[in-house]
Amino acid sequence: MPEIDVRLVDVTKRFGPDIVAVDHINLEVRDGEFFSLLGPSGCGKTTTLRMIGGFEQPTSGLIELQGRDVTWLPPYRRNVNTVFQNYALFPHLSIYENVAFGLRRRKVPDREIRTRVAEMLRLVELPGYEKRRPGQISGGQAQRVALARALINRPAVLLLDEPLGALDLKLRKQMQVELKRIQQEVGITFIYVTHDQEEAMTMSDRIAVMNAGHYEQLGSPEELYERPTTKFVAGFLGISNMLRGTRLGDDGAYATVQVAGGDVLRVPRERLNAHADVEIGIRPEKIRMVAGDTPAREPMNCLRGRIVDASYMGVSTQYIVRVGDETDLTVYEQNVERTEAGSLHRPGDSVGLSWTPEHTFVIRDAAGVEAGGQA
Repeated sequence: MPEIDVRLVDVTKRFGPDIVAVDHINLEVRDGEFFSLLGPSGCGKTTTLRMIGGFEQPTSGLIELQGRDVTWLPPYRRNVNTVFQNYALFPHLSIYENVAFGLRRRKVPDREIRTRVAEMLRLVELPGYEKRRPGQISGGQAQRVALARALINRPAVLLLDEPLGALDLKLRKQMQVELKRIQQEVGITFIYVTHDQEEAMTMSDRIAVMNAGHYEQLGSPEELYERPTTKFVAGFLGISNMLRGTRLGDDGAYATVQVAGGDVLRVPRERLNAHADVEIGIRPEKIRMVAGDTPAREPMNCLRGRIVDASYMGVSTQYIVRVGDETDLTVYEQNVERTEAGSLHRPGDSVGLSWTPEHTFVIRDAAGVEAGGQA
């Protein structure tokens, strides 16, 4: 088992009597992983990061760094460094001196400083920039300098608070790849805070999806996307089609669920509990759509509907398909077979929808959320 670099035990942070920013969170971050705290504004992710870094003190609970209790230690006594969104570079210092700043405070010999600064600038692909100042480089380059300055002291954990938020979209995507490359090269544990789902999915080994002061689900990007267990996670990580139904029984490896309108769908049996009322979901890109009625091909899940909207999106077309009297499903279809005549399907067309039961996920009810604050 990997060693645990950061452990939070029943950590709570209150601001005054009425505001609970972090609500009894339990969390373990493994040595050497890229771990993200993902969620909307006000969910508690930045407060959690600041408590790990020592910039905020918890109201209650325990914070450990590499097995050492650091709950009440100030930031300078914790072996962590932080990269902020605004970079916080010293404008009057050269790039070399900005990167060397932490080593100079520790009175490291000049020869070692030269070696390590050169090493860091090579890591962030900025050799030759030593004499420039922060005002003479781009935003993306400034972010790389901030990263080099944070890494040069070889912290046990690097904390990153929305570090790409000030960059434009193209540069942000480039930096996502670079950050992951750098993290893998140095092997240091990264804890990354973001509200951007794509950012977290692209870089992270594991993600904690936070909401209202706790996390609703923790897992790999694939697990969270393919098998979300709460409605919030399903909706925050992309679009999900949700269907309420009643469990009828079992059919081999599958459980059968009757949804509104009387259609019977199959769900992998191990994903359902014993409750009769269930809510199941399917991602738009998992659904296949054909003109007319869908043939009943076992064990595919099949529904019939009518297109009410079609939106061209470049590589794909987004369809809204009404199933029954009032249920609208979103379907993405790749445009590889698109014709010059326009959309392959048009509003008003009758279509059949089908998907494999394994692509169906199950939402737990509010009382049964098991991931809320537990690692």
